[in-house]
Amino acid sequence: MLGALLDRSLVQIADAAADARCFDRETIHMAADVWDNNTFPLFRAATAGTRGGRERRSLAALEWMAGLGEDRRTWMIEQAAAAGHSLDGLLTSGKPSTPGRDYLGQVMAPVMSLTAHAAESLAADYDLSSAEVRHLRIERAGSRLVGQLELAVTRSYPVDDGTPAESATLNIWLRDITEVRFDSDDARGAVLGARADGVSIALGARGILRAATADHCPDDRCWHLSSAGRQADATTPPRDTRPARGDFPQEGHLGANAMAAATVLHRAMLHVRMVRSPRHADRVPVRGFHRAFTGAGEAILAAGAHRLPHRREAAFRHLVETWVGRGGPALAKWFASELAETVHRPDLLVVLRDQDQPHPITGTSQQPTPNLATVPGPVEVELRMASYTSAHTRYGADHDASALVHLAVPPHPRNAENDPWRLRAMCGAGPARFQLRTAAFQGAGRPSVTADDKAARRFALHDGALDITRREG
Repeated sequence: MLGALLDRSLVQIADAAADARCFDRETIHMAADVWDNNTFPLFRAATAGTRGGRERRSLAALEWMAGLGEDRRTWMIEQAAAAGHSLDGLLTSGKPSTPGRDYLGQVMAPVMSLTAHAAESLAADYDLSSAEVRHLRIERAGSRLVGQLELAVTRSYPVDDGTPAESATLNIWLRDITEVRFDSDDARGAVLGARADGVSIALGARGILRAATADHCPDDRCWHLSSAGRQADATTPPRDTRPARGDFPQEGHLGANAMAAATVLHRAMLHVRMVRSPRHADRVPVRGFHRAFTGAGEAILAAGAHRLPHRREAAFRHLVETWVGRGGPALAKWFASELAETVHRPDLLVVLRDQDQPHPITGTSQQPTPNLATVPGPVEVELRMASYTSAHTRYGADHDASALVHLAVPPHPRNAENDPWRLRAMCGAGPARFQLRTAAFQGAGRPSVTADDKAARRFALHDGALDITRREG
């Protein structure tokens, strides 16, 4: 089962990165993140000496994996079914997400659905009329439109003396967005609404975000003093009485080659997971990693099934060398670094001797992220993500305003026409104005970059549906 889940993760990653026009950063991050805490339990289960030992270790690993949240449990059930397996009867029943307590025993805000009741509660606890947009990100996840909104909000409830004057932050995650209208010059004040047909967030005088559903979570060190916090405090058990999570599955010892295989796979998944950072998503060679590790789950189980230790170790050595060979020149530098410096097994790089010298990882920019004002034309591009961050101070540190876009760009003219489109991240520091409408995400278009006699540079797409202005100096 664990091997099948790993292979399903790799399939999801491959599908989500097959072409920049269907790039799904959320799915890639989620599928790779599973294996941060579960790669080594998979190898320990695969190398158990008996069938009973493998089943016992696998069940312990599955329970640990499912204990990391309801979203993770749901993913496991769905992907097991896609692989032709069922988890019915293998996992204990899930537990609903509830507020927790910090080390001081204060109740903490959980992630909650944005319902009509929640909207009323937020309006009572915070002065939403003075809320300011701190960050907005709208993004294509496959074909869906999703987003994140961060509002700096002033508390309406009394707080303890000595509480820092810094405002709280209200985080809202939107799914299946149907309408976007935002202007950074009109970003003060918010009205939250939720009805049977979806949620809406009015921003300023004319801005609006509409989506099918949304979740929210206040980032507020004083939330326990709010009306919602006091209600949660009354029903949340003390910190010491909450059932503890089971221990991390550590039964079993891995041989040197099995440990090397587990470590390099673990490091690869962590590298793929870096797409979570919007500024670095275009630098991660996701397709290259899938090419190298495709079928890894089944291969790990086959290598671990050898009963004689020396044959098992030989199988894992061959597996690592296979991964290195599949990675080819595009991943040679990465494998060389990881196997020599992290795994301390340069002997496993012998397969590279018959290949060209290591090249930089495919997809990694060798220059700083380009400025929006330098986007080439007249090639057509497709907007995959647009984000805006206002100038603000947080935790005593000043942050400048910035804009970031992800563009799907066609293959270079010298490449085959059927080559996949590539993802390109482009940032702009200190935008004077950022405007975004839903139409910016409606297919490919030709971007325009203009400059006026007042030293203002303007990047626009789809007749201004995305419009970013930056003043030089």
